[in-house]
Amino acid sequence: MLMKKETPWCEKYRPKNFQDIKGQEEAITKTKQFLGNFYLSKLTKTRKKALILHGPPGTGKTTLAHVAALETNSEIFELNASDLRNKSKLQEILKPAIEQQSLTKKRKIILVDEVDGISAVDRGGLTELLFLIELTSYPVIITANDIWNRKLNPLRKKTDMIQLKEINYKTIKDVLINILKKENKFIENESLTKISLKSKGDIRAAINDLQTISKIQNYSSIEIDERNKETDIFKALRLIFKGKTSDEIIRIFDSVSMPLDEIILWIEENIPSEYSGKELAKAYDTLSKADIFKGRIYKQQYWRFLVYENFLLSYGISAAKKEIKTGFTSYKKPSRILKIWLYNQKTIKMKSICQKYAKYVHINQKRARNEFPIIKNILKNNKSIQKELKLNDEEVDYLENKLN
Repeated sequence: MLMKKETPWCEKYRPKNFQDIKGQEEAITKTKQFLGNFYLSKLTKTRKKALILHGPPGTGKTTLAHVAALETNSEIFELNASDLRNKSKLQEILKPAIEQQSLTKKRKIILVDEVDGISAVDRGGLTELLFLIELTSYPVIITANDIWNRKLNPLRKKTDMIQLKEINYKTIKDVLINILKKENKFIENESLTKISLKSKGDIRAAINDLQTISKIQNYSSIEIDERNKETDIFKALRLIFKGKTSDEIIRIFDSVSMPLDEIILWIEENIPSEYSGKELAKAYDTLSKADIFKGRIYKQQYWRFLVYENFLLSYGISAAKKEIKTGFTSYKKPSRILKIWLYNQKTIKMKSICQKYAKYVHINQKRARNEFPIIKNILKNNKSIQKELKLNDEEVDYLENKLN
């Protein structure tokens, strides 16, 4: 007798509405706006017909697209771009989809999943996709892990873009607890925290780990593997610091699931471990130039400068050495990452509290930020005002110095 195969929990508990999607409130709001604008401005030629959802794996890009279809009562026509790498395939499959009305629903959404796959071996596929986007009378939602590949530059210009962030471990933990309640299972709080932290923002990975551990009697002795982001960066650093400087090294960070802002900290931390003397000076000079481009990107929104920042961090740092190096070097995780993350968390909470307070008392946000030390003392011990402002738990923790 064959045993019935168990449904993966990440599929079983996939969100069915916007409210079920946790930790991506901003992305949800912007997706709603895109779809609303698409249908309201159907006669406007300047409107964007496609939306790119981009971010790390497991953050809910594809799920958000499917939920958007459910919420708008739309048929969803899904394509995986890794199977559509050339013009003829797109004409054969995608073109009929954008030309034909839905047989069962009033509306239709075209989903092109993992568009990174088109750019990998492009035989006219990207050009054809852009052409078909111009023709479509249905909204197109595109997902990508890394949208900053140079080949995807024309696609970025033709679309609206929404970044999905890595999900906070506390949010992931809450999702895991709710799943355990529905499954009538129990796992200790410490193990749940460990699963949530080790997932590094990948909620799908966390749910898969939870399902696996729930079947093990002595699960507390099981060591949960950390997601392989740091393994990837270690390999990239070895190639840059020790390997031959070549054109291929320019693309080294394409396969590293980590933003350039974080990569620059890894390089800064580990340059002294490999370089000395003139090599060290040259490497730091190159790093400073990369940092200048980073500043221009953020201040002036010149995203095309990402190419130069990437070049300096990869080829530029590699070229600082006189010769190929041998031997093993133990690379260190940058100490600044935790400090920057903690500072950013404080800033985010302060800004959100100021925004709510400013709206409530009818002052501008700049004044609220300037007067925040006074405002903080007022709010800290006044639960009724906290409730009036609808402060969440993290904002209340911040006021009570638990996040400081």
